[in-house]
Parts: sequence; C-alpha cells; structure tokens
Amino acid sequence: MKRLYIFSIRSFVGPFIITLIISMFILILQFFWLYIDDLMGKGLGVFVILELLFYVSASLIPLALPLAILLSSLMTFGNLSENNELTALKSSGLSLYRIIRPLFVLVLLISFGTFYFANYIIPVANLKWHSLIYDIQNTKIATLLTPGVYSKEFDGFAIKVKKEENDVYYDMTIHDHTQTTQLRTVKAKEARVYKSLNGQYLFFKLKNGNIYEELDIQNPSFLPNGQINGNLDKGKPARISTFQSGTYKINLTGYSLNRSNEDVFTDKHEMMNVFQISKAMDSISLKKKNVEELFTAGLITDHILFNKVYRFDSLSGIPQKNEIPLVSWAKIPKTEKSKIIQQTISKLRNSNTRIENQLSHIKVLDNEAAQYWIEFHRKFALTYAIIVLFFVGAPLGAIIKKGGFGAPVVIATIIFMIYFILMSIGNNLANSHVVTPFLGMWMAGIFFTPIAFIITRAAANDSQIFNLEAWQIRLVKLIQKK
Repeated sequence: MKRLYIFSIRSFVGPFIITLIISMFILILQFFWLYIDDLMGKGLGVFVILELLFYVSASLIPLALPLAILLSSLMTFGNLSENNELTALKSSGLSLYRIIRPLFVLVLLISFGTFYFANYIIPVANLKWHSLIYDIQNTKIATLLTPGVYSKEFDGFAIKVKKEENDVYYDMTIHDHTQTTQLRTVKAKEARVYKSLNGQYLFFKLKNGNIYEELDIQNPSFLPNGQINGNLDKGKPARISTFQSGTYKINLTGYSLNRSNEDVFTDKHEMMNVFQISKAMDSISLKKKNVEELFTAGLITDHILFNKVYRFDSLSGIPQKNEIPLVSWAKIPKTEKSKIIQQTISKLRNSNTRIENQLSHIKVLDNEAAQYWIEFHRKFALTYAIIVLFFVGAPLGAIIKKGGFGAPVVIATIIFMIYFILMSIGNNLANSHVVTPFLGMWMAGIFFTPIAFIITRAAANDSQIFNLEAWQIRLVKLIQKK
C-alpha cells in the first residue's frame, strides 16, 4: 500500500509542477499585456522589472493553483485509466476512494498551505507590487520629450524637440515660466538628457545654443499732459547670450521613480489578512455608529423648535418642567411668525441636504465594508475551490480514460473557464451589492460542489453516464430498433 501511495503521489507531482509553471507563465504574460503601456519607455532598470515580476508572481498563485490542481489531477487519473492501471487496482479490491486518498491528503495540505500563503504572503506581495506599479505609472520622464510636440509635463516648463536619434535630441527649445516676472527661452542644436543619481533632477546637456531672457511688459506711465511716457516702451529689459556647451537642470520632484511610502497602501483590503480585515470591519462598524449618533444629535439641536426662544403649543400653551416656556402660536407677533416660518423652511432644506450627504457617506462606508468582506471570503473560497476542483478532475480523468496533454488540457480549460467566469460574475455581483459578499465569493465553489459529488460517485461505481462509447452504442441500438 505504501508503494501505491508513493506511485500515486509521483504520478501527480510531475504534472502538477509543469501545469503550475505553465499557468503562471500565461498569467504573467497577461499581466504584462495589461501594463505594457506603463512599463515601456520608462527607462526602468533590470532589478526593478525583476522585483515587480517577483511580487506579481506571488499574487498570481491563487489563480494559477486551481487550474494546476484541476489539470494535473485529470492527467494523472487519465493516464492511470488509459494504461489500465486503475482497472488493475480496482480488480485487486481497492475502491476509487482508497486510490484517491493519498492524493486527497496531498491536495488538502496544498489547500491549507494556500490559505496560509493567501493570508500572510499575498497581502505583502500585493502591497509591494501595487506601490511599485503606482510609482512606475507616475513616472513621466519617458513621455517628456515627444518630437514635434510641446511637452508640458513639468509645471512651469514647455519643451519641444524636432527629432531624436540614438538618444540625441536636435533643435531643442525650452520655455521656462517658473519665474512670474521673467521669461526665459533656451534653444540648442543638440541635447542629451541625463538623470541625477538620486533621481531628483533632470539634466539637459546642451550644445550650440542661445538663451533669451526678458522681463514682463511694465504697466504704462502717463505724463502730466496725459500722454504715455514713451521712455518705458523703448525696449523692455532683455538679455541674449550664446553658449557652445551648457547644462540645464530641472527639478524632478514628483515625477521620477521615487518609491512611495508603502504605509499609504496598507489600509487597502487586498493588503490585509483575515485578522486585520476583522479589525477593520469592527472599526468601520464603530465609525458608522458614531456618525449616525452625531448626525442625529446635531439634527435635533439644529432644529428651530429646540434652539429658539419662542416655543409654542397651539393647544394648551402651558409651560412644561425644565423647558423654555411654551407660547401660543396666536400670541406670537405677525412679523415674528414670518421670521420663524422662513427660518424653519431654511432649516428643513439644510436638514434635507445634510441627510442626503449623510446617506452618501454611509453608503461609502457600506461599500468599503463590502470590499473587506469580499476579500475575507475570497481567501477561504480559494482554499475550498482547490479541493472541489480536485474532486472534479480526478474522477473525470478516470472516466474519460485519456492522459497526456491532449484531451485533459481541453477539458480542464473548459472547466476552468466556467470556474473563472462564475468567480468573476460573483465578484462583480458582490461589488455591485446585488448579492452578499459570501454568496459572490462562494458562487463558483457552490456550483461545482454537486458536480464533483456526481462525478465522483459515477467514477466510483463505474457508471457509463460519461462514457461516450457507451452512449454511441445506445444510440445505434436505438436507431436500429426504430
């Protein structure tokens, strides 16, 4: 029996590793396809790309593992069934459940390890690659110089080049508007662009150019006879200088690839484990309760009947204990009545506006809470999906009796597409509050649970309901009988 367990695990581990690597490769290519515009032309170093690749790979494992488990289990039992090894094991008195047991224990360990990985490692990986991709997306140096177009990426500067060849820019024009009382224009025949070692400055190495500096036009001055003083218009202060070689410096603060403080992203739901999410949910519930209480108290104290000297009772007019004396509406002066009515209308309008704003704020808190609950259930739903897809793939491989990378790949792809579509639909429905976060995240697992049960029972009982040859024979017999 120990040899059987070792044999089953060896047969499973090889396809599992291969399919996991293939799945990760495909998902990484998809990631680069989505962010290709943000990565290209940014002058990123090799280590930055490798760092981004490392963190993204860790965050993609939850999506690659279910596919790898499904495909490897289908291939393993497809090979056993195709080579009649599964039939020999059943003939020796072993049931399908007994044969699956060692692999089920292995998959169970993988699922628990996946939960630990998703709970502690993936939040850190998400934090790292989200902050890194944010820094890359906000790096504007790569799009600074476009030949033939004025670039205004930097506040106070307008830069234009005629053409670019081999990192050399020709006919560069720099308009410097950083000083409100002075306009400076720099023209150069050739230019090279360098970045400082600390990433704070951009240097333009210029050759054969001119610098034009001029002040703003001064306000006109009038003579005693009413005419404009022409001495001020004989020429505004200006200066022209020529250079053979020079360096122009621009501050890159906010534009270079400065690594952001990761604490800015730590409050996002994707960067938290289940314990942190639970604390965040308690905080949101407490915040929502305090907001509602403060709003109710403010609405009461702000109403005219609670803060006005006049309080009236049209029925009795009798003052109550510890309250401002009530005044009969008929005894209030007409001018004061109009004033009270206008103030009441204004207060009611303001109250309606505040209520609408408060409802919007509460809705934001509810949306935030939903995002935390979605991420909370996602971690558990992933663990369950690995187990249920194993019980779909393993017995299905025993039924179809096909191994290798042919039919199993096609079948696994179709099943995983269904799983991925259901997972995406559930996620979207949960985000739009159509269904609860629990139902949205567990939708795929709930759908495949009865399917896994039916397929496993059919494979264990050698049922012919999934046997194509059996259905063909039945169809032929039916046609002949008719």
